[in-house]
Amino acid sequence: MSIKKWMTKEVISVPPSIKVYAASKLMKQHDIHRLPVISEDKLVGLVTEGTIKEASPSKATSLSVYEMNYLLNKTEVADMMVKDVLTISPKAILEEAVFIMRKNNIGVLPVMSGEELVGIITDKDIFDAFLKISSYGEPGLRVSIALHTDRPGFLADITNFLAQNEINIATVMLDREREGYIIVQYQLLTIDESIIDKLKAANYDVINAVLTK
Repeated sequence: MSIKKWMTKEVISVPPSIKVYAASKLMKQHDIHRLPVISEDKLVGLVTEGTIKEASPSKATSLSVYEMNYLLNKTEVADMMVKDVLTISPKAILEEAVFIMRKNNIGVLPVMSGEELVGIITDKDIFDAFLKISSYGEPGLRVSIALHTDRPGFLADITNFLAQNEINIATVMLDREREGYIIVQYQLLTIDESIIDKLKAANYDVINAVLTK
């Protein structure tokens, strides 16, 4: 799946001259946590709730609430924004975004087509994508089968077996990170649990089966 399919396309951005208080208010108004900073149609930074919090006076300060708000009203986003912003192409795949975010311990990537900001993708967007791709929450039967021999064609064998029993497949996920066996998880478009007994009778090692509806 490409980033373009899952990114937020209507991006709210701010100029570097906007005051921190106004940027914070904008985030709360739109229920977002990050704002790309744009100057002359170019991405020059990123301001987040975290960067604002880090730059704000500590609660232990002797400043009054009035004085702290005064400072936030006078400070520009340019003074506290992240300037070295990691970005990603809309043509990239979701796995690349996950890798970049995990490697750099960040939760957002502006999506750039050349020098143009065309979207933004967050860790929450990726969570949503994973749930959608895995068909989580869709009505059906989620079946996990353990395969103790890794050989070409094993997926085709199971698929043909399900087809012969007139069972459609929504998604297939594979887990090879097991010692001695592989787990294949199917989301099946059926709520007829009799297919579990049929799989077992055909010597498939069904280790888990859950109705999802």
